[in-house]
Order: sequence, then structure tokens, then C-alpha cells
Amino acid sequence: QVQLVESGGGLVPPGGSLRLSCKASGRALNSYTVAWFRQTPGSDREFVAALKYGNSNTLAANSVKGRFVMSRDNAKNTVYLQMTSLKREDTAVYYCAADRQIVTSSLRLPSQYDYWGQGTKVTVSS
Repeated sequence: QVQLVESGGGLVPPGGSLRLSCKASGRALNSYTVAWFRQTPGSDREFVAALKYGNSNTLAANSVKGRFVMSRDNAKNTVYLQMTSLKREDTAVYYCAADRQIVTSSLRLPSQYDYWGQGTKVTVSS
């Protein structure tokens, strides 16, 4: 079992930056594929980005490609989502998710992840 706790959300103006953290306990997160999803009221959970186990390259949704990057700090058992050039449409609750056995073709599917954090809210507004 792995427990995930997100932090770092808040209010940021359009064009600003924010870094979200996903800290794990219980197991070493570097043996898991980790992803970020986001959700707005009345909408399904949307894939944002993923960092596959053993890979340092971010797989990002088209809507955030070139603006959002994931990274790991194994010493802190934490994964980050660095968000830049934020837009109003990035406003959502952001969730991190983890799983040990996900094939690349399924990375974007929330149903494939067994472990989830409680979410952190990001509001992009002037």
C-alpha cells in the first residue's frame, strides 16, 4: 500500500507558475508509475501527465504539453508537477495517482490507478 498526499495548490494569475507535490508514504514511489489528473465540477477526471516507472520523460496531455513537466525526488519520496504559463482553463482540483503495473497505452486512464491522493486545488485567475 502506498499513501499519497498532494500539496502546492493555490491561486495564481494567468501566465504564472506553480509546483505541485505528491509525497508518498508506505512504499518507495520510484517503483511506481505516477500520474497527475485534474477535475472540475461536473466533469470527468482528466489526464494531465505521467511519469512512467524507470523513465524520466514526462508524458503530457496535449493541453499542457510544453508547459507542465513532472519530476521525481527519490530521497524525498516525492513527485512534482511543475506548471508554467498557466491558463484559466487549468483551474481544477489536481490529483496524483500511482500504480505499479500500467502499460503505456493505459497511462491516461484513471481506472488503471490503484492509489490516489486527496487532491489539491489550483485556481488560475487575475
